Parts: sequence; structure tokens; C-alpha cells
Amino acid sequence: MAELSGPRLYSCCNCRNHVAYHDDVMSKAFQGRHGRAFLFSHAMNIVVGPKEDRNLMTGLHTVADVYCCDCRQVLGWKYERAYEESQKYKEGKFILEKSKIEFFSVGVD
Repeated sequence: MAELSGPRLYSCCNCRNHVAYHDDVMSKAFQGRHGRAFLFSHAMNIVVGPKEDRNLMTGLHTVADVYCCDCRQVLGWKYERAYEESQKYKEGKFILEKSKIEFFSVGVD
């Protein structure tokens, strides 16, 4: 497991595995399956599942669920393809659901 070192991180709420830096948050105004979600430019210590087409609030996208690599909790999804031009910026980005992750600060020596 890769250890993230830095002052502000997000972790899996189930097992506390580090999954993203706070600095990689692109937006906090997204909707997940279970409520509010954040769009991240990068995620780590995750497993990407199979791709599937889903009709989301902003149109048709090809997405893949992402899981914590330690406990296999579904954390959100990765945008693999956006079919509408206005949504192309999401490709390669990650949705992590607020209810599945927790924010914390790490003391820096």
C-alpha cells in the first residue's frame, strides 16, 4: 500500500486506507449514488472495476466503479469516457462519495 504523506488526506471510512490528497479535489459539487460526492483528479490505493455505460445526471458516460484496495469497499467511480463534448473534462477523473471517505490532517514533522 502506498503511504501518502502530507497535511490533508482522504481515507476509506471503512479501513482508513489513504485514497486521495485534498489538493486533488476538483469539485465538491457532485452527486454520487448515496448523496454528495467529490470529483478528484487522482486517486490511489484503489482498484478499478469493469467499464460500463451509465446514464448519469449529465448524460451518458462510460464509468468503472472504484474500490478500496484493502477492504474492497465501493468508494465511487472513474469516468472513462464522456459522450457529450461539455463533459469531456471528466474523463480519467474520479468520483469519491462523501459518505465513503473521511478527511483528516496529518502532522508534518
